[in-house]
Amino acid sequence: MTKNGQHILEGIKVLDIGNLLAGPGISKNLADFGADVVKVEHPKGGDPSRNWGAKKNGISLAWKSQSSGKRLLALDINHPEGQEIIRKLAAKSDVMIENYRPGRLEKWGLGYEKLSEDNPKLILVRVSGWGQFGPYKDRPGFGTLAEAISGFAHITGQADGPPTLPPFGLADGINAQIGTWAVMMALYHRDVHNQPGQVIDLAIYESIFSILGPQPMEYDQLGIIQQRVGNRSSRGVPRNAYRTSDGRWVAISANSPNIALRLFKAIGREDMTTDPRYSTQTARLAHGDEVEGIVASWIGRHSLKDVLNILVEYEVAIAPVYDIQQIMEDPHYKARETIIQMPDEDLGKLRIPNIVPRLSRTPGRIRYTGKSQIGHDTVEILKEIGLQSEEIQKLQKKGVIACKVRNP
Repeated sequence: MTKNGQHILEGIKVLDIGNLLAGPGISKNLADFGADVVKVEHPKGGDPSRNWGAKKNGISLAWKSQSSGKRLLALDINHPEGQEIIRKLAAKSDVMIENYRPGRLEKWGLGYEKLSEDNPKLILVRVSGWGQFGPYKDRPGFGTLAEAISGFAHITGQADGPPTLPPFGLADGINAQIGTWAVMMALYHRDVHNQPGQVIDLAIYESIFSILGPQPMEYDQLGIIQQRVGNRSSRGVPRNAYRTSDGRWVAISANSPNIALRLFKAIGREDMTTDPRYSTQTARLAHGDEVEGIVASWIGRHSLKDVLNILVEYEVAIAPVYDIQQIMEDPHYKARETIIQMPDEDLGKLRIPNIVPRLSRTPGRIRYTGKSQIGHDTVEILKEIGLQSEEIQKLQKKGVIACKVRNP
């Protein structure tokens, strides 16, 4: 650990041969807390996320965030010499992350049985859409499919509308968070209990399914199948997004009984706190349309500023519905530095999401933004495992590797 206490994972070496978000999201989290992450990309084109989203000067801004803190190795793993390099790197790594279809590592001669012969302490994270076994394991797997089959899309959207998929990598992001703490548990088991490494089988659909609440028990015991209710909740009323008189939106969650009663007082309807139709959570659920209508009507007659001032004073759980411009201007975001500005070798300065979670003694830090050049650190990484300049030049001529524009 460094003197400033920010590198809790200093000394942990991570080899990330995955693509896109579900696997590399794990290595990004580890890099933010000090792990040395080697990110492997194909020499031709690199990681597909280099082409995601908006670009500036031809550089994907999503890539800048996703690959921050990582060293870049451009390597063709389909080539036997590339496979040998992966094996050498894995022998010196604590964690290896991959997100290919089950069986691909074995075809490359990089299955866990072989890797663990060289490095019994290795932790191998295997991310896939459907997991390493089961009838769907050989199907292509992406976050969108997980969001569908997990039940998330079925319960998301308006009651009279279609199932709704999120407009961002929700399942992949959840998978990355779960994968990160899975790695930490495996490291704890290995290092504290002096045990060998192990394989983490991480199915994207299971990651998102795991956070969707008590639906299996409700169906098992009561036959309930949760349906779409828009922005409302089947567990508490009022809970919705409401439009103000000046065309803005706010979200309110009054699932807690006390918050609901405070809300009624705030909107001048203290009578509702004793009315048997509204005074208990069960009664409010039974009269949900009426309650929602009363709250929506009051909010619709007031500006955003007035709604927030009044309801915050009454300690109602409320927040404005923000777009990204409003987020960037919000004083709470600024005070907590939820978004920070970083120097960037291509764009000068770049505002980027800060690290989550916040640890008091070992908060971590983003060391640098993503590097744009494919193979930026290839030479340095290969020399660390014993390759000489002449060997690196030969591999480059064969197309096994790509290097930063400089002589090896």
